[in-house]
Amino acid sequence: MAESVQHYDVISMGRIGIDLYPPRTGTPSAQAAGLGGSAANVAVAAARLGRSTAVITRTGADPFGSHLHQTLTESGVDSRWVTPSESETDALDFFALRAARILWITGTGLSGEPTRSTTLAALKARGRTGTTVLDLHWRPACWSDPQEAPPHYAEAVRHATVAMGDLDACEIATGVREPRACAEALLAAGVELALVKQPGGVLAMHRDGTEAEIPPVAAAGADAPDAGDAFGGALCHGLLSGWEVERLVRYAHAAGALVASRPTESPAMPTATEIEDLLARTPQPNPTGTTA
Repeated sequence: MAESVQHYDVISMGRIGIDLYPPRTGTPSAQAAGLGGSAANVAVAAARLGRSTAVITRTGADPFGSHLHQTLTESGVDSRWVTPSESETDALDFFALRAARILWITGTGLSGEPTRSTTLAALKARGRTGTTVLDLHWRPACWSDPQEAPPHYAEAVRHATVAMGDLDACEIATGVREPRACAEALLAAGVELALVKQPGGVLAMHRDGTEAEIPPVAAAGADAPDAGDAFGGALCHGLLSGWEVERLVRYAHAAGALVASRPTESPAMPTATEIEDLLARTPQPNPTGTTA
């Protein structure tokens, strides 16, 4: 019954897997593995910041799947909807999807069936309740025919309240590539907040007229695969906290920078204390933009 639904801060839906990295710090290669998949990592990142999170995904019916299930649970993520691919499952829990304060979905789920229909069904069931974040997350290798992607992305964007992605992803979703034009097209499609990622930072535009270009937070170290997911988890935390755009994006930048500065095989998702400490040690930039 709807009355018994648990209200999560964040429910993410999408890929999960095991990432294998070449060791950089003398760690034996058998240990150079970690939780993979954007949806899973975003949920872990948000849980690390004290948010109640759950993931909707499927695993293999094998020891790898069991390991992923256990890793999520140990990371503070509710894994009740993480099921083996060979098992029979009930329909999506639409009550839980609507009750979550944030639903996080990635564009990768649109790349083929049956995940495409499931992703769009979840977005439609969600409606305009709460905050729905669509990480455009363009990976052409996931598509049998990348030219089929634009209409599916456009349909998904219509159900989102927040859309984010790099220029390649934004171009697939909107048909334009210039950053400001991308953001304006996303707003015109119905989102409340558009975040366009660029090498020099993030262009953020809100429907209320607020806009800013927020540069990245510098941190030593190489880029890490999970840095963008740390950004996403921190973004969810900031959205739930009601922060204004510049603070929101700067906080997310710092989370990503911390992950990028760490060995890839370490449990990298940062705590709130670690993020705040980095921000306190980093000079405050002068973002360009206007506030309504």
